[in-house]
Amino acid sequence: MRKHIKQFFEADSASGITLLIFLVISLVIANSPLGPGFESLLAQKVGFDSGAVHLRYSILHWINDGLMAVFFLMVGIEIKQELAHGQLSSAKKASLPFFAAMGGMLVPAGVYVLFNAGTDTSHGWGIPMATDIAFAIGILSILGRRVPVALKVFLTALAIVDDLGAILVIAIFYTTELEATYLLYALGIFALLMFINRLGVKSLWFYLIPGLFIWYFIHHSGVHATIAGVLTAFAIPIKGKREGYSPIQTVEHAIATPVNFIIMPVFALANTNIRFEAGMVDGLASPLGLGIIAGLFIGKPLGITLFSWLSSKAGLSELPIGVKWSQVLAIGLMGGIGFTMSIFIALLSFDAIHYQTEAKFAILVASALSGVIGYMILKKLGKGYLKDV
Repeated sequence: MRKHIKQFFEADSASGITLLIFLVISLVIANSPLGPGFESLLAQKVGFDSGAVHLRYSILHWINDGLMAVFFLMVGIEIKQELAHGQLSSAKKASLPFFAAMGGMLVPAGVYVLFNAGTDTSHGWGIPMATDIAFAIGILSILGRRVPVALKVFLTALAIVDDLGAILVIAIFYTTELEATYLLYALGIFALLMFINRLGVKSLWFYLIPGLFIWYFIHHSGVHATIAGVLTAFAIPIKGKREGYSPIQTVEHAIATPVNFIIMPVFALANTNIRFEAGMVDGLASPLGLGIIAGLFIGKPLGITLFSWLSSKAGLSELPIGVKWSQVLAIGLMGGIGFTMSIFIALLSFDAIHYQTEAKFAILVASALSGVIGYMILKKLGKGYLKDV
């Protein structure tokens, strides 16, 4: 049993499967007699207020602003490593996933605006821009050898650029009231961390402890606190003093399992939380529902495939060896699995609970459609691929 458990957690698909399990648990709780009690639990405030330090928030707030900062720390680490020596380390390597990600953000946002321009829900244009890396990579991993390695690398790099875009969108467009003093404090600490990085300081404590202060000041500045995770990640050194030691990889290895199997499932458990009610399906036909579903299910694959094709035709990039355009289209569908990231942006977009619920339901429908159809296409294409390898 211990061997099987170890094998499960080491599998690439494990995090996606775990997310799916907690999604189902959240829906079951929300639609059972336990639902009201669970919502009351999430609304309970914990923490302390002491003089100038204010850290008393609801459990849901701590999950979305606190735990998710650790998730964004890992995202920031992945982005930094890809920029340093991965698929984004040169213009030639980064060109295709970069253009694909741009299309995968701009086209879905445009599709959403077509349905919601001039309405109360127009501010939600960022919702269909997001891709859930854990689910997308997890589903791709289930296909195993049916999918070329180059295609997995392409999706990973695309998703990382997509995450970077989502981070910028959250920081710039989903900031409510800006407290410039707190923001300057945070940026000052970040500048100090970059300076000590340049001095060659390798001890992680010199980065992680100030990172907590960055989180505090950014949280109170009005910019979403999760950005603190990305800033901290960008300050941590890649190379250590001794051969074979990497401070940033040490942090990544330490937080990868908690993020994949605790933080993201807890986020899904707390935020999926949709109570099915009469008339909810009708909400899918509203501008909000249609904008999200069309954006994720149609806009994502269209944008990713179109921008990839245009950049290829213009000679700016080229498809990886062994990858076909039909597979790029299927990967575009995988990009339409918004789930956690899309729900996260939906919560930032709307204060009204009914809009949040409507958005979450539309995200679930669009993500399910994208994942299932993308999986079926890749599985069918993979039969021919297996014959060739």
